[in-house]
Amino acid sequence: MAFDVLDEHEQGELVQKWLRENAMAIAVGIGLGLALIFGWQQWQTHKATATAAAAAQYQALTQAIQEKKTEDAQKVATAIRSEYPKSTYAVLAALQQADLAVQKNDLKDAAEQLAWAREHARTSPLQWLIDLRLGRVKLGLGDAAGALKLAEGIGADNYVAMAGELRGDALVKLGRADEARKAYEAVLAAGDTQGVDHSLLQMKLDHLGASAPAAGKPAT
Repeated sequence: MAFDVLDEHEQGELVQKWLRENAMAIAVGIGLGLALIFGWQQWQTHKATATAAAAAQYQALTQAIQEKKTEDAQKVATAIRSEYPKSTYAVLAALQQADLAVQKNDLKDAAEQLAWAREHARTSPLQWLIDLRLGRVKLGLGDAAGALKLAEGIGADNYVAMAGELRGDALVKLGRADEARKAYEAVLAAGDTQGVDHSLLQMKLDHLGASAPAAGKPAT
């Protein structure tokens, strides 16, 4: 007999029978649903609490740096990285430690801090920004080839001026003056020198002098 031709009493009996037979499955389903909702809410609360705590510690870090309390700043930065290693604040703390290392002219330590930050950064733009800073440190350490590799790994249309200047600087160190000149000229021609000292970049270009004449052509 089709369900749509059953009278109300018969339909009710079928529904009650189905509920009795499936009561356990229904109870388990409801329980799992409630557990998932409760667990999600708990996780969201924990995540928000952790983020707020990391933010508070990072604020303490920046304050310690502003007050030139380097030892305190190092302790707070280390704590942030240890307690919240997956947070953006941990990456920012590592960047602050890299800056402190540069101020002490400890470029090796700076490179280590930047490498950690690069590994834990979750977005490409942040990774590329770290690459630019790491490239500068590598230049200071005499690793021009490493700096050039980082500069050329920056995504197209991202930090164009800074990446172009870093590439030019690395090429100069590698003795590839003509390529360095082209890198500097490309930045200046683009007109967007955000993050770059235009006057200093022009000085670097002028220092390289005129390009070498092509083979078989006299210099003018």
